Amino acid sequence: MKSLPLHACTPSISSAIINRSYSLLHFTALVALFYYRLSSILLPKPKPSLPYLLVFASEMLLSIIWLFDQAYTWRPVSRTTFPERLPEDEELPGIDVFICTADHKKEPPLEVMNTVLSAMALDYPSDKLSVYLSDDGGASVTLLGMREAWLFARSWLPFCRRFGLKTRCPEVYFSSLEDNSDGPLHSLEYEEEKEKIKGKYELFKERVNKAGENIGSEEATSSKDHSPVIEVMDDEPKDDAGIKQAKMPLLVYVSREKRPSHSHHFKAGALNVLLRVSGIMTNSPYILVLDCDMYCNDPTSARQAMCFHLDPKISPSLAFIQFPQKFRNINKNDIYDGQLRKIFVIRWPGMDGLQGPMLSGTGFYMKREALYGNLSQKDVLHLKQSFGHSNEFIMSVHKIYQYGAIKNTESSSKLQQEAQFLASCTYEKNTLWGEQMGFLYHSVLEDYFTGFILHCKGKTSVFCNPSKPAFLGSSTTNLNDMMVQGTRWNFGLFEVTLSKFCPFIYGLSRMPVLQTMCYGYLALQPLYFLPLWCLATLPQLCLLNGIPIYPQARIPTLLSSILIIHFKFHSCALSF
Repeated sequence: MKSLPLHACTPSISSAIINRSYSLLHFTALVALFYYRLSSILLPKPKPSLPYLLVFASEMLLSIIWLFDQAYTWRPVSRTTFPERLPEDEELPGIDVFICTADHKKEPPLEVMNTVLSAMALDYPSDKLSVYLSDDGGASVTLLGMREAWLFARSWLPFCRRFGLKTRCPEVYFSSLEDNSDGPLHSLEYEEEKEKIKGKYELFKERVNKAGENIGSEEATSSKDHSPVIEVMDDEPKDDAGIKQAKMPLLVYVSREKRPSHSHHFKAGALNVLLRVSGIMTNSPYILVLDCDMYCNDPTSARQAMCFHLDPKISPSLAFIQFPQKFRNINKNDIYDGQLRKIFVIRWPGMDGLQGPMLSGTGFYMKREALYGNLSQKDVLHLKQSFGHSNEFIMSVHKIYQYGAIKNTESSSKLQQEAQFLASCTYEKNTLWGEQMGFLYHSVLEDYFTGFILHCKGKTSVFCNPSKPAFLGSSTTNLNDMMVQGTRWNFGLFEVTLSKFCPFIYGLSRMPVLQTMCYGYLALQPLYFLPLWCLATLPQLCLLNGIPIYPQARIPTLLSSILIIHFKFHSCALSF
């Protein structure tokens, strides 16, 4: 008997027809404009002025960027998942959740712990779920917060499961701004339990905040110079009567070693440490990566992702499932487009109809095997040259699909010693970590570059955009933060463009043309300011000095300029 599909992919035919028609009309107008420009340059008449040539060059660059942008709208698709058709819980694969934090002053421990608790409360078998927190700052307050979160989770997780809560981030759940209608018919039992849990949460908050106040200036370790610290929260939870409760997800605190004399490679380096540490502890075949301020808003996201990863038709080549980034702190005006709507509403659904969306930093379920490169070579010596000299980790590479959570205290102690070795700052020396294995180091945008290389290797990805946001985070809400973030993004994009991995050279022979055009658009995005500055200043100066750079009103070519201006305004309006 043929099993029912786990998901459905629906091409947006009407959108594709409209987009292609618009592209054809816009392209026709561009041809008319460039015909006028070239005829003015080539025909025997007074030579064009320097401003004329600069405007022409600006129009050329903008047109090339626009042309690459059309690849996003060529074949948009939408997807639907059917989690109810998944196998029984016992047959589901394991998932390791990676959460990264770096500075407890900029990223409050209470907010980080709420993200941790929401990840632990995912609607997924507890014995198949593990949560790892990377603390690059090595702050004691974060470790203390993890211990308190583990204690509170003993009460919070059973409460979520018992009453089927849909909002499992405690801070959001207990917020007066949220609709707390998750309990079954608001029964008396539910209300009583809710009040008990709320009291425990207030105590949890008080302890975490107090820990931060007490440590403050007494913090002994430096965020840039400290030894590795690994702590596993794995004591068996019991209720007040001493009776064992239901099993909880494994919770692990990881602070890798950092020394001023060794490059730490920022977030990519932290994620690679988590890959190695989790490899010898749980070794789940799939990983979920989250920023510390992006909590799990929909507890069913793991099951939705498995609808794609467990599909035998697409799974062999599938590398990751990307969920959109959505934010809870954006007002209705959103003048800086903090919601990144053009990316997650237009571009990523368009790429989903090609080879798949780009890796977007957070909110994605990655296949562990995809980050390990080509494993066809099974020679142990070769594996050690690639992955390093940890026998435990080499064994885990051979057993990616054998979930192996820590079993007892003795093995836990040995594994923690091995984990500290894997988290040392010298472990990656003379290995392929960051070069061919794990998250790659060639750019400060480790997500963009890693996803690009995966697509170049023939891997595919999927964009899953359910009606209820799977994850919610905090976005930039002021000009200064937006400029800092935008500068980092554009620097990372241009860094790849100027390297040997330029999408126009490296990607063209390894990816479909339309997929290459999508990456090419972002590669040229950092150059957008050049024609923008030129067209924002030269036309006005030329008008004041009587220098012609546009067709005269009696020339029919003027129509093309008017059309292009109209299209540009229309395109900008779609972004908002």
